[in-house]
Amino acid sequence: MATVLPLASALGYVVAVLLVKRASVYGVGLWRTAFVSNLAMGLCFAPLWLLGGGEITLAELWQPAVCAGLFFIGQVFTFLALAGDVSLATPVMGLKILFVAGASAVWVDEPVRPVWWVAAGMATVAVGLLQASPRSGAGGQNSRRTVALAAGAALVFALSDVLVQRFTPGWGPGRFLPLMFGMVAGFSFGLIPVFAAPLRKIPGAAWRWLLPGAVLLAFQAVGMAYGLGVYGRATVANILYSTRGLWSVLAVVLLGAWLGTEGERNLPARVRRWRLVGAGLMFAAVALVLG
Repeated sequence: MATVLPLASALGYVVAVLLVKRASVYGVGLWRTAFVSNLAMGLCFAPLWLLGGGEITLAELWQPAVCAGLFFIGQVFTFLALAGDVSLATPVMGLKILFVAGASAVWVDEPVRPVWWVAAGMATVAVGLLQASPRSGAGGQNSRRTVALAAGAALVFALSDVLVQRFTPGWGPGRFLPLMFGMVAGFSFGLIPVFAAPLRKIPGAAWRWLLPGAVLLAFQAVGMAYGLGVYGRATVANILYSTRGLWSVLAVVLLGAWLGTEGERNLPARVRRWRLVGAGLMFAAVALVLG
């Protein structure tokens, strides 16, 4: 299960993003999408409460609160970065794998094996290559802002993952995870002032895609967080989870017309070669951690 959960979550993430992307053509917007997705997470994590766990003390509530805050901040940074140059932001966010390895070496009683460092580096490079695309030439301050936001998102998400691994055993997944993601849902009400329009203005046609996409995003988060909390090995989990970059590229190739991204299917040969190299590196990184 320690291997299956992050791999399944990676695939679930890609399908969920495809559904959310389809909903975006109706003008849902990033912040309303984040709000709906986070409420779905709060609801989908709630049944884990039935697993039971340790006694909740007010003195230790800061632990799920910190993890929830980091996760929420990571989301905000991600959306702000993606509002800029997506082809620049996505590879930078691949740095999360290396950040997780570094944070794991400091904060959890689990040595990061040398082969994991090698695999983390390979997976990070692979993420960048899989997102290779012709650049528009835009640069300057906007590019620096995008890089800073994407790197910040990678760092904050990495810290959240490692702390989930560290704190969950003391609470039990049936207590820590529902509390954490219930808090994430609560923090999301702070997004309401920046909505482009009220939720009631979302067209009915959009909900047919947005709702299943949000629920699937929540379920893949359950799989990833439960795996981190119960089985640990945040570095390995993130290397396996990074295969979502490979699945997303394949999805664009296979479903480009449906997604309205058909232009990405006609990329220059140079870009396709880099993506092929990235796919090879990704498979090699996964093979290293599973070997």
